[in-house]
Amino acid sequence: MATFRIESDSMGEMQVPTDVHYGPQTARAVENFPVSSLRFPRSFIRALGLIKKHAATTNQELGFLPPDLAEAIERAALEVADGRWDRDFVVDIFQTGSGTSTNMNANEVIAHRASELLKIKVHPNDQVNRGQSSNDVIPTAIHVATLESIDTQLLPALRELRDALSVKAKQFHDILKTGRTHLQDATPITLGQEFSGYTSQLDHAIARIESCKKNLCELALGGTAVGTGINTHPDFARKTIARLATEMNLPLCEAKNHFEAQGSRDACVEASGALKTVAVSLIKIANDIRFLGSGPRLGLGELKLPATQPGSSIMPGKVNPVMCEMLIQVGAQVLGNDATITFAGTFGNLELNVMMPVIAYNLLQSIELLANGSRVFARRCISGLEADREKCESNVERSLAMCTALAPVIGYDKAAKIAKIAYETNRTVREVAKEISGLPESELNTLLDPKSQTEPR
Repeated sequence: MATFRIESDSMGEMQVPTDVHYGPQTARAVENFPVSSLRFPRSFIRALGLIKKHAATTNQELGFLPPDLAEAIERAALEVADGRWDRDFVVDIFQTGSGTSTNMNANEVIAHRASELLKIKVHPNDQVNRGQSSNDVIPTAIHVATLESIDTQLLPALRELRDALSVKAKQFHDILKTGRTHLQDATPITLGQEFSGYTSQLDHAIARIESCKKNLCELALGGTAVGTGINTHPDFARKTIARLATEMNLPLCEAKNHFEAQGSRDACVEASGALKTVAVSLIKIANDIRFLGSGPRLGLGELKLPATQPGSSIMPGKVNPVMCEMLIQVGAQVLGNDATITFAGTFGNLELNVMMPVIAYNLLQSIELLANGSRVFARRCISGLEADREKCESNVERSLAMCTALAPVIGYDKAAKIAKIAYETNRTVREVAKEISGLPESELNTLLDPKSQTEPR
């Protein structure tokens, strides 16, 4: 049977499980918000722990905490950052919009652990949370966790996928194929050119993500309740952020305007917009590869996708483009997350945004999904792609769009007539053009050389 201890907060006594490090405010939040199974992710708890660690160091330097107490808080906070007490972070994402319950969850866990280390009572508000408010700590943690996740997870994964696509662009550079617009046959391109477009999309994706980091580096810490900095030392935020920046190797700085930093979550909305754009790019690439690999006999069949698992429980031998479908679903989730973040961003009511937990959860999930999805897609799909050169090149010769190269010489109407006859008689443009274009065969062969059509002057 579960056993409990009795602890008190400003609202009275609460039962708290005896085997946990949190206290009455966390227990009250667990009771108040039994909404979902969603909790803040590891990256956010790490950021919160590091903020508390460096806050304690600063408070000692400023004379607000004795060295032994500061050291105990620092050690406990580092344990939180390292994940030792993750099981004690139990508050639902759907809670108070400021994230106060989770800030107090961290304060109580750190205070309880510091009390164990010192053998004296450490206060979660007066000592662990000294100089801070949930209203500046939570947005700071969102930015820090987002920045670290971008640098350590997302950008390396996007670069890996970009490099894998670039390898294929070079490998396929001389394979002629028909282009397609509106899902209809168009003029020739090379498969390498097609993949160079995908590579460029990833280059742009990386640049977009890099560009949103600047505003995320501005931190709300130091604004306390409403941006005025009440109950904190003027040097507290600057010193704490400098320590945080050094440990995390991030160009963090105190917000230029604390009222903007706490009243809005615009930097998060901007970052989510960049993530959404990346998702759109990845969906396009995955869907193209899915189409180009369709078949294997009755589809486009220009690409051979790696076989990763049986595709059907009823059709033997069927292999599906599961990696493409995985990435498309990742993209769909990120688009949904962005809609949530955008809506949540509109709730910067007066001096505080009151949708911070749901912003944090969705933003960090989008980064994780895009990072993992991109990495898996690069390794289990792109790296193993092969081209069916024969299929690609035979499709070019059969394409009615070959007549496009004839139009400047014989006119649009006559070229269209050749295409129509070729379609109706199931012949190639070249065969019909020999009969009715009036052009010498040598000139016709020059005009209808597909390679020259991929390199227009």
